[in-house]
Amino acid sequence: MEIIFATNNAHKLSEVQAVLGEGFRLVTPRDCGVTEEIPETQATLEGNALQKARYLYERTGRDCFADDTGLEVEALGGAPGVHSARYATDGHDFAANNRLLLKNLAGQQNRRARFRTVIALILNGEEHLFEGIVEGRIIDTERGAEGFGYDPLFQPEGSGSTFAEMDAAAKNAVSHRGRAVRKLAAYLHGIDK
Repeated sequence: MEIIFATNNAHKLSEVQAVLGEGFRLVTPRDCGVTEEIPETQATLEGNALQKARYLYERTGRDCFADDTGLEVEALGGAPGVHSARYATDGHDFAANNRLLLKNLAGQQNRRARFRTVIALILNGEEHLFEGIVEGRIIDTERGAEGFGYDPLFQPEGSGSTFAEMDAAAKNAVSHRGRAVRKLAAYLHGIDK
């Protein structure tokens, strides 16, 4: 089955393809002639995921899915949340986002946080939502060189490593995106029979 995944992020594409496995071929918006920036103007992760999927579906008429992910830090009232990718700047400046997060958590004892991913699937014109959550904490200094975004600062519960210290397979086994994609995959495999 060929399906459009609303990302041009190579890290995300390979993570999701690895979890979906054989039988699915992911294509990007660019592969389908959609080269403009896909809007993300909603106030929730669910809203953004649906907005992006609907945008692609309206332009291509093809089955597609989109995700939105947020880091929700308890001591910051759930921030950066829906603004995670643009926390410090208008662009996806991971280093600036991490610096601002550490600055805003300076002196905080409560470092509890969670990553949450919502996937919106449009299949045969029907919309479906899947969610994945991983609880953890924000550490004091960045560790690791794998992954992207807040991965060097996020340590999932039950692990001594940050996401950035894990290889892709280990991260996918416990990550928010991995959990959401496994729910998506179970649904797709279920209807594919």
